[in-house]
Amino acid sequence: MRRVADTGRGPWPRRREFLRGALGALAATIIPGAEPTTAASLGLIDDVAARTFRYFWQTTNPANGLAPDRFPSPSAASIAAVGFALTALPIGIERGFVSRAQARQRALTTLRFLHKAPQGPTPRGMSGYKGFFYHYLDVKTGTRTGDAELSTIDTALLLMGVLLCASYFDGQEADEREIRARADAIYARVDWRWAQPRAPSIVLGWSPEAGFLPYDWRGYCEAMLVYLLALGSPTYPVSREAWAVWTSTYDKSWGTYFGERHLAFSSLFGHFYAQVWLDFREIKDSFMRAHGLDYFENTRRAVYAQRKYAVANPQRWRGYGADVWGISACDGPVQAELDYDGQRRLFRPYWARGAAGPWPFDDGTLTPSVVVAAVAFAPEVAKRALIEQYRRYGAHIYADYGFVDSFNPSFHYDVPLVAGRRIAGFGWADTDYLGIDQGLALAMLENHRSQLIWRTMRRNKHLRRGLARAGFTGGWLDGES
Repeated sequence: MRRVADTGRGPWPRRREFLRGALGALAATIIPGAEPTTAASLGLIDDVAARTFRYFWQTTNPANGLAPDRFPSPSAASIAAVGFALTALPIGIERGFVSRAQARQRALTTLRFLHKAPQGPTPRGMSGYKGFFYHYLDVKTGTRTGDAELSTIDTALLLMGVLLCASYFDGQEADEREIRARADAIYARVDWRWAQPRAPSIVLGWSPEAGFLPYDWRGYCEAMLVYLLALGSPTYPVSREAWAVWTSTYDKSWGTYFGERHLAFSSLFGHFYAQVWLDFREIKDSFMRAHGLDYFENTRRAVYAQRKYAVANPQRWRGYGADVWGISACDGPVQAELDYDGQRRLFRPYWARGAAGPWPFDDGTLTPSVVVAAVAFAPEVAKRALIEQYRRYGAHIYADYGFVDSFNPSFHYDVPLVAGRRIAGFGWADTDYLGIDQGLALAMLENHRSQLIWRTMRRNKHLRRGLARAGFTGGWLDGES
């Protein structure tokens, strides 16, 4: 695998020149409150999608389908990134980036590897255990790296990509039938009941050296995927009580944050991940029925709350405003306390940053991936932010595979960096792309444009069963599969 540079051949440089010129003119003409639908905004969305898809197509190991956790820094494969790489394949077909035959072969290569990968309780030479996978695998061998944990949430993100391929590749060709068979087998062997040492809750993870982690998934976050997959399992389903216990802690996070009343989670990724694959518009569980909204509307409010936080900018970070926001889990420059604006401020490397919620942390570092993803929920503000951040910072944060993972215009310190680079007159910018953030951006853009992933997953019998057992009703879920 190698980084493919923009050589000056093909459409990429010409498209970039068009975008820079058009967006510069656009900045002075946007009507406040309107959703940008000009050629410039559409061109940027097209370009982001193409470059982000190219990330997965070019960095994934074609021999086994394993996608790196990050690039270009050397890294292990992340099984969550593999789930997003699988999710990218239908998008690539529908957008004409690759042929159906090419994508089908990549999906089949990945699923064959996952299906045959060694599973067992020993600490070395295994890819997983009880159907779950280790968080990080060697990109070449596909076996556990270091002391990586057996991760329930990362396995869930992988499984969503697996099940998407099962639902999308619905033809009668032998390869597409094999995709469906292997996907169903990979999902069916996951022993969700084993992952309940403190039933009915589901544990975060396990390792051969220490056994189960002492923490269970409780409270609103991206792990709703874990419970819905466990409830929908055809072989090892957990009890319906699991969802009731999972949601029983929601009230601790329900409140009004920056003028938006909603179920909060500080980092935007916690709102977004489950909704990559699940269309929550107009379907509700008992908690949401009692509060008069659905998870989609809840997330829209979370986007607006973060935007209002950026406008208020209580910590006076550089650049923040109505069109510059995007606080979530991402890379950061250092682990250090430094003087900023007359105060000691803590800066962190990779961290789950957040603003409008019960566990905020903000050090001025922004990740464009959540701005791109927010287009699916609040296009009238997210497109404006996407355009402005490209216009203002694109020279430093937009390259071969779209937006780099993160940047910080407030970081101007001559200290050793954990990641990224200092840029004179600008601040700090990452040099890596992260697979899970690239995948989030690509998938949610497509859901905004065509609802491709949402429409495809509505047909999946396993997810419909999981939603029904969790008590969801209404909308498309009450219609025919």
